[in-house]
Amino acid sequence: MLIFFISIAILLLGYKLYSPFVEKQAAIDPSAVTPQARLHDGVDYVAIHPVKAFLIQFLNVAGVGPIFGPILGAVYGPVALVWIVIGNVVGGAVHDYFSGVMSLKEDGKSLPEIAGHYYNVIFKGFMLIFTAMLLFFVGVVFIMSPAGLLSNLSFFEGTILAGNTFWVLVILAYYFLATLLPIDKIITKLYPMFGALMIVMTSLIAISILLEAPHLPQVNDIFAYFDSHEHHDFLTPNPDGAPIWPLLFLTITCGAISGFHSTQSPMIARCLTNEKYARPVFYGAMMCEGIVACVWALAGISAFPGGYVELKAMLAQGGPGLVVNHIANSYLGVFGGVMAILAVAIFPITSGDTAFRSLRLTIMDAFNISQTTLHRLLLAVPLLGVAYLMTFLDFSLIWRYFAFSNMLLSTSVLWLATKYLFDRGTFHWIASIPAVIGTAITVAYIATAGIGFNLPATYSKPIGVAVAVLVLIGLFVAHQKRTPAHA
Repeated sequence: MLIFFISIAILLLGYKLYSPFVEKQAAIDPSAVTPQARLHDGVDYVAIHPVKAFLIQFLNVAGVGPIFGPILGAVYGPVALVWIVIGNVVGGAVHDYFSGVMSLKEDGKSLPEIAGHYYNVIFKGFMLIFTAMLLFFVGVVFIMSPAGLLSNLSFFEGTILAGNTFWVLVILAYYFLATLLPIDKIITKLYPMFGALMIVMTSLIAISILLEAPHLPQVNDIFAYFDSHEHHDFLTPNPDGAPIWPLLFLTITCGAISGFHSTQSPMIARCLTNEKYARPVFYGAMMCEGIVACVWALAGISAFPGGYVELKAMLAQGGPGLVVNHIANSYLGVFGGVMAILAVAIFPITSGDTAFRSLRLTIMDAFNISQTTLHRLLLAVPLLGVAYLMTFLDFSLIWRYFAFSNMLLSTSVLWLATKYLFDRGTFHWIASIPAVIGTAITVAYIATAGIGFNLPATYSKPIGVAVAVLVLIGLFVAHQKRTPAHA
């Protein structure tokens, strides 16, 4: 609990003290005419009040990620909270902020277009492939996870609503409308309410944890990861001894740092009425997601009298959705539990629909296709058709590709932000240092993962360190080559 309170304090202080420094490096101009004013089209470029923009961005980036990821990461113990906070303040919030700012400065364009401007056509193609791949995987994951959650609710048992296929088709139909219709027809009307719902439900869980005085590990358990003994009792974190590096960093992405967030930022950048709103909307939404992630990580750690082994057993039995059900019923009772489950089913849907919408924007921007109704329709139909076929694949396989592409894209965006700051002669280290760390994590993971080169797990640390050192040396060389005016 001490670590939890410190974590929340650091996230709040990060916004209060660090985000103004980050904003100063971005060359924000409150007098500049924003993309929505120059390019208003009634579909994607629509003025939105900054409070609404914050709630929409918060819900877009949050979804089920800061709930499921921290619950899976809770098996590692209190170090999950440490990673969420450090990753958020140093990496995730900076990543989200600059992905929004760069889009604001570039007419609300998608990331591949911005990459082509600041780097070259090769990097643009790389960003296009991985952005589209990530958005598609997110969309598919956020069809499968809420459909499974809704079909397993006990009060639907024995009815057509208990069928997984039924919910998949319902969610797909909604995604089709959200992808096709102007942003102010569905998203700006429903999302602020759903964003407020997430804040309320997370607050209720947090208050319940405080009042219930649950089973929390001691502070010194955070050092248990360095214990080389094979024996693990039920209070010892990480009972299987799974390596923290690099697995924890890919298990908990939303809440710490997530490439998916950068795909959502251009959608809101097209709707902001002033550049000065970038910090509360983009940085602020990520900070709030970090708080949500800390609450659910704490809930995952604390809700099981049998400790980490019991948590792991429930994850093996029914995944994080079953754990959410257990936590909600334990802390909020039957009625509160049902409401929490319904809320957790809504949240991934509100990220899945904007994932497909962002995919539509990204593809049409990349190939310079006008955003007419016919063109949107011709793209939405095959995208969602293929997504439906993907729901028949193994969920865990899709999740692994999603996790890797998520970290890879976030690292790429940080390098893009580094170039943005380099060109302005400002303090690029706020983006480049987390970019170095992200590069090391990504390379270490793909080198030892089953979906990558499948090298022995013991190689991940030396590979990660070697990559970090080499990239850091290259960064220092590039820094020294800047003109004296930019030094």
